[in-house]
Amino acid sequence: MNDFEVPEGIDVLRVFCGPDGRHGNPLGVVRDGRRYPGNDARQALARQLGFSETVFVDDPERGTVDIRTPGLRLPFAGHPLVGAAWLLDLEVLELPVGDVFARQDGEFTWITARPEWAPPRTLEQYATAAEIEALTEPPPGEGWLYVWAWEDEAAGRVRARAFPRRTETGRTDSGRTDTRGSRSGAGAGTVAGTGADAGGIEEDEATGAAAMLLSARLGRALNITQGRGSQILTAPAPDGTVEVGGRVLLARAGLRR
Repeated sequence: MNDFEVPEGIDVLRVFCGPDGRHGNPLGVVRDGRRYPGNDARQALARQLGFSETVFVDDPERGTVDIRTPGLRLPFAGHPLVGAAWLLDLEVLELPVGDVFARQDGEFTWITARPEWAPPRTLEQYATAAEIEALTEPPPGEGWLYVWAWEDEAAGRVRARAFPRRTETGRTDSGRTDTRGSRSGAGAGTVAGTGADAGGIEEDEATGAAAMLLSARLGRALNITQGRGSQILTAPAPDGTVEVGGRVLLARAGLRR
């Protein structure tokens, strides 16, 4: 569905908006998960909406949520949890992998989670931010790819883009988390497409889980500009957790009968 034309009762948020309030990754939130009982109904709605993720709230008091891509259920994802924490004003979200703690700090909503909860991603470093900007289609290859480059290494500023590429079997390969050496001369390749879990999404506008993995790998706080201009902040802690934060705006309020 385009322009956020969604069924009644579903809120649409933009998560990880830029400083000017633009961009951000769209997120569908079903506040009353009972309206879509069972795996089939939820997966069908996630496919219909076409967002990278949709959240079903099963217990708003305890913060129990169910995260779906257009193709499958996820045990953890960054931007859905930041969005749900903001919308429902939650301090804790209950997931199969464990409790995710949340807090509000001015215009930013933060979650704290463990990097090992995130789906594996290939993290590939490019030599310059200009090479990231120049990509016109997903780089060739298979598996979920997060390309990044320093804009200002001393300040922790990163330019990144995310591509859920598919494997030869047509399903997205979860790949591996791999920060490679700097890459130069990275141009556009053939369109790799996307897998069943990506649901036809060629590029993910803002990806909290990948940002968390990159921050953990580098061992430092980051200020990431992703996609067209979304902003993600991260801060690793001594206990191995990573905070991920950003701005959230309500794009469409769900109507109630």
